[in-house]
Amino acid sequence: MPEPLPGRRVVYQGRKIDLALQAVRLPDGSTAEREVVVHRGAVALVPMVDAEHVCLVRNRRYAVDATLLEVPAGTIDRGESPDETAARELTEETGYRAGRIVRVAEWFVSPGVMSERMFLYLCHELTPGPTRHQPGEMLEPLIVAWPEAVRMVHDGRIEDAKTMLALLLCDRLRGQEGR
Repeated sequence: MPEPLPGRRVVYQGRKIDLALQAVRLPDGSTAEREVVVHRGAVALVPMVDAEHVCLVRNRRYAVDATLLEVPAGTIDRGESPDETAARELTEETGYRAGRIVRVAEWFVSPGVMSERMFLYLCHELTPGPTRHQPGEMLEPLIVAWPEAVRMVHDGRIEDAKTMLALLLCDRLRGQEGR
């Protein structure tokens, strides 16, 4: 595995990502540059409306020119912790506020090219309220029975990797808790 060198040179700065060239030393001692998408990280949320229903969102994704069914999620703002982002994104995307939010897992999204780390939260004791979508967001909350949400992962109706992983991890937790 190449060893990173101190020199990471940002060649593009965006609103959510930066693109950098990272100098690395290869096993044979030579050096090379790798392209790295620098990302502040994000949260993914599994909001349990009740013991048997989850709130997903239909989300228009321009990068793939499709509307996908996903768990609510969002980028961590500068100066914000993942826990703070989780509470904020839950309200913005679904309108719900959670009485209890539990961090379940975290992972690298695509470590071959990105620095993004995703934090997964299970949200309980929800209270409904108004959504606060960001300008340009096209989100539609959708309440789904838990068994149906898991079936959607297995039959391909859910195509988003973070949603697949979030639902399957939480399904395993639910099984361990005896539900």
